[in-house]
Amino acid sequence: MSFELVRLVSAVIQVFTFLIIARALGSFFIRDWTSGVPRFLWDVTEPVLAPVRRVLPALGGIDFSPLIVILLLSFINNYILRIAVG
Repeated sequence: MSFELVRLVSAVIQVFTFLIIARALGSFFIRDWTSGVPRFLWDVTEPVLAPVRRVLPALGGIDFSPLIVILLLSFINNYILRIAVG
């Protein structure tokens, strides 16, 4: 895999991680997720968070799916970078 492709994949993973963090933080303040930026955050992150949420239900009313996905993305990103470096 070329280093440029690795950098691109790493950047996409980082952006997606930030989107998940923004959604998680927004869940404390945003009540209407039907338009604008909140809707974009929902549409982009929900396809990844929903399967994790089905496997790991909320514990004590807290949704841990963003944390699990961020940890998985971090692991994948580190793995890809380690392979690229050699």
